[in-house]
Amino acid sequence: MAVTKKFSSTVIQEAYQAGLREFGENYVQEFAAKRPAIGDLPAARYHLIGHLQSNKARIAVALFDVIQTVDSPKLLERLNDVAGEQGKELELLLEIKLSDEASKTGARPEDIPAVLESAANRRNVRVSGLMTMPPWSENAELSRPYFHQLASLAHRYSLPELSMGMSNDFEVAIEEGATIVRVGTALFGARPKPAPAGQ
Repeated sequence: MAVTKKFSSTVIQEAYQAGLREFGENYVQEFAAKRPAIGDLPAARYHLIGHLQSNKARIAVALFDVIQTVDSPKLLERLNDVAGEQGKELELLLEIKLSDEASKTGARPEDIPAVLESAANRRNVRVSGLMTMPPWSENAELSRPYFHQLASLAHRYSLPELSMGMSNDFEVAIEEGATIVRVGTALFGARPKPAPAGQ
């Protein structure tokens, strides 16, 4: 999956022409601003891979085909209700927090059954897998235990999709069973820096 946060709609169009079909964005408002300029790319699917606040659920459901960062029954139920209003079925992944980093979000492994139980009673959402983000390191091997743990959890709950691994560690993620790797820098280079204030 091509991670296109901070890149322009032109980059998305060029990536699509090169054969990419899955695109990941971190911020609802950023993608909402550039979505109209992308045009109709008929086979493209757009994933939200950043934290989602429930007050942005309505616009997120309208913009994205997959939301990878569900972390509670409450958010899942909100997405189900909005998807029903919009007449669509939404694919979801549960974001699982496997590290102790304060900056990371996600449900704990012990929370998975409650979220899946909530999903079982909803008609407009479908949980297909798990995602995680281990602590960043230049040494990809340090990510392996987190990937292995997520794969074990997905197997335990019979969930087929595993979203894990980024530009610095996606090879290890694939070895551990990733079905979705979130790659931005390795595809597009360094992200553009915002212009200084006043320009």
